[in-house]
Amino acid sequence: MRLVNRPRRLAVCATVVLLAAAVGCAPQDASPGGPRAAGQGKQSCDRGKLPTVAAGKLTVGTDKPAYAPWFIDDDPASGKGFESAVAYAVAKRLGYGRSAVDWQTVPFNSAFAPGEKRFDFDINQVSISAERKRAVAFSAGYYDVRQAVIALKGSKAARARSIADLRGVRLGAQVGSTSLDVVNDTIRPTRPAAPFQKNDLAKTALKNGQVDAIVTDLPTAFYITSAEVKDAEVVGQFASTGRAAEQFGLVLDKESRITGCVTAAVDALRKDGTLAALEKKWLSDAVDAPVLK
Repeated sequence: MRLVNRPRRLAVCATVVLLAAAVGCAPQDASPGGPRAAGQGKQSCDRGKLPTVAAGKLTVGTDKPAYAPWFIDDDPASGKGFESAVAYAVAKRLGYGRSAVDWQTVPFNSAFAPGEKRFDFDINQVSISAERKRAVAFSAGYYDVRQAVIALKGSKAARARSIADLRGVRLGAQVGSTSLDVVNDTIRPTRPAAPFQKNDLAKTALKNGQVDAIVTDLPTAFYITSAEVKDAEVVGQFASTGRAAEQFGLVLDKESRITGCVTAAVDALRKDGTLAALEKKWLSDAVDAPVLK
């Protein structure tokens, strides 16, 4: 009986061993418990060996000009400025040194428009939203942000102390931005808001009196009033609304295979205090402003 059953027992054991080996070698989820982009599937996050746009390189997109305090001197590759520093910190976590990071110019609205992307991720103060997620994938948020109002000193808009006080003034914001959403959905002005392709155009319109006030994120508002339009001031900021705070996220192709890896890198940078340290270093001038209600 032993001689008859031995081959069958050996075959069963071999099958078990093969199955165990297959399971042990299967790629693991890059982001346990976290979201994955459509099409990403299961994968490993081998440092410096991700399926990037260019093999062995990490291609990062942002707009031009690249504004302070997010980027200093319009030079994303310098590592100076909050978002430049964050991009390199994420790259390092993924196993890519500074020499392996290639920067690419990507207009703001193109970053989250539908279609295949030529970058691995884009970093350009893009707020995570359900609408944008229909076209692109996002990493975990790397910065919690509030929106703010800027007006020329001594103007009617500068004297606003509530959202209601802003409804009768001429407002402007960058097209496609959360700032413009705040104007339309939170302030709800009595006249249509002026949309601008870039914040530079919005700042010029404010200086020339074409609009009474503009809306930007809070750090940008403080930079504009301290370094660019010195006869303007931050009137106030808006409280966070909804279930979660507004966050900037890294933008990836909808079908990106590295979204889980990038999210894991951002999460690690938040957990170990790197994001907080970079925020303190580059965005410390953005002190509290009155909350408009």
